Amino acid sequence: MTAPVPTIRAAAAPDVPAILALIRDLAEFEQLGHLVRATEDDLRQALFGTPATAEVLIADCDGSIAGFALFFHNFSTFLGRRGLWLEDLYVRPAFRRRGCAQALLRRLAAIAGERGCGRFEWAVLDWNAEAIRFYEALGGTVLPDWRIVRVVGPALEAMA
Repeated sequence: MTAPVPTIRAAAAPDVPAILALIRDLAEFEQLGHLVRATEDDLRQALFGTPATAEVLIADCDGSIAGFALFFHNFSTFLGRRGLWLEDLYVRPAFRRRGCAQALLRRLAAIAGERGCGRFEWAVLDWNAEAIRFYEALGGTVLPDWRIVRVVGPALEAMA
């Protein structure tokens, strides 16, 4: 007997507590749990406020929320078109190797195409060799010459 194929759907407002739980799980996996400050209200406003600033896809499997992908649009000045940026992708350990991550990524690629995006991009931690292999197997290219620059907290205030 084969495992059920995950169902991918857009998140709805009642999913916010589960999304926050998944974000916390992801942060723990990445050893960054101490950095999570998001609240349910923050997510509700970002995902369902006016205007919404991000979107979430949910992977449902066996009647449970198995994982999520949070994404938003950015813009490529070189292409003159918007792109799709995947901020976070996470599948709970019990649901891994059942097609959830692949289904989420394929749906995101389809959304990028439907919306006329010139790019679909995301970042991956350099120590996550398994994820890098997975992304490359799907056709992704890990760019070796780009680094993410981040300014937060007091440094952001000082820069302003």
